[in-house]
Amino acid sequence: MVKIGDTIKIDQSLLVVESEKVSMEIPSSHNGVVREIKVKVGDKISKDSQILILEEKENTINIQSPPEELNNFSKINSLPLSLEDSINIHASPSVRKFAREMGVDLKKITLRTGPKNRILKEDVKNYILKNKKISSENMKKKECLFSDFSKFGNIEFQPLSHITKISGQNLYRTWTTIPHVTQFDEADVTELEKFRKNSNNISESDTKLTILSFIIKSVVYILKKYPKFNSSLDSSGENLILKKYYHIGFAVDTKYGLMVPVIKNADQKTITQISQEIINLSKKARKNMLNLSNIQGSTFTISSLGGIGGTAFTPIINSPEVAILGVSKIVLKPVWDNTKFIPRMMLPLSLSYDHRVIDGAMSANFSKSLSNILSDIRKIIL
Repeated sequence: MVKIGDTIKIDQSLLVVESEKVSMEIPSSHNGVVREIKVKVGDKISKDSQILILEEKENTINIQSPPEELNNFSKINSLPLSLEDSINIHASPSVRKFAREMGVDLKKITLRTGPKNRILKEDVKNYILKNKKISSENMKKKECLFSDFSKFGNIEFQPLSHITKISGQNLYRTWTTIPHVTQFDEADVTELEKFRKNSNNISESDTKLTILSFIIKSVVYILKKYPKFNSSLDSSGENLILKKYYHIGFAVDTKYGLMVPVIKNADQKTITQISQEIINLSKKARKNMLNLSNIQGSTFTISSLGGIGGTAFTPIINSPEVAILGVSKIVLKPVWDNTKFIPRMMLPLSLSYDHRVIDGAMSANFSKSLSNILSDIRKIIL
C-alpha cells in the first residue's frame, strides 16, 4: 500500500495481512518517508517482523508488525505466521509446498542430503516413511493428482484465492481428524413461513425477517438443552469445554471464498436484531471488510444453502466446534395427517457432529427438538 519515497503519517495503512477469513490493514506507528521495504506480496509475517525502514527528519526507524494485533490475527490461521523457516531452513519453494501438503514440519527433518544442508523432496519422503505418518502409496496418490492434463486437451490455470487455499487446508484437516457423522431430518415450517411473511408485510421496519434468523434463535434455545453441542474438546482430547455463551457462525458465499461471520450472544438478541446483524455481516463479508471480532469465537455454525437448492448435504464441522447444522431449500410436500395428505412446507436439516463427543441418540434428539421448535416457534416462550 506504500512504496519507497512515500511520505506517511501515524496510523496510515502500510500493508494488508490476509488470513483464511479476513483481511487486516497494519498501520504505521510513526511519521516519515519510506526508505526501504522489507517485505513483498506473499510473504508470511509474525510478531516483530520488520516491515520497512522509515526516515524521520532526524532519525531512521525500523517499523515492525504490531505484536498484539498479529498475535490475535494469527490465532485464526491454520499455519503459524513465522519467518523462522525462511531463516534457519534451506529448501526450495516446491519442497516447502510438498512438506505442507504432507503435514511435515521441516524443522524436524534432521537428515538433509542436499548441498549446504538443503532439504530435498526425497528427504521429506524419507522422513514420512520413517515416522510412518503416511504410506508411500498415499504419497504416490498425492503426487499423481498433479498430472499433465494438457496432453488430453486444452486447459487453463486459475489461481485459487488466498482465502480459498487456507480454507481448503482447514477443511481437509478437519475432515481427516474429526469422525464426522451426519443426521438428516425435516422440519415443518409451514406456520413459521406464514408468520414470517405476514410480519414482513405489516412491519414498517426496513429490516426484513429471514428464515435464518428464526433458525438461529431456535438453535440457541436447543443448545441450552443439549450443552455438548456448544462445546469443544481440549488439546488433550480428554476433557470437554462447555461454553456458557452462544456465538453463532453462519456461512456466507463471497467472490473471495467462503466466510463465516459470527453473531455474538445470539441468546440475548431478538429475531429482528439477529436479522439485521445477518444482513450487515453478510454485506461486510461480500466486500471483504470483516474484522477479527466479526469472525472469532463461534460456538456453533449454520451453513444454509436454502437460497440455492438441494435436499441434503454433509456440512464439515467448523473446528474446534463439535457440530454444524446444514440447511437446504424449503420444499412443498404432501404430508399424511392420519386422515389425508396435506401440503406442508418442509425444511431439510443436515446435522454433522463429532462422534467423539456426541452419539447418535443425542444427535437424533437434538434434531427432533429443533424440528419441533421450528414447527411452532411459540414453544420458545414456554
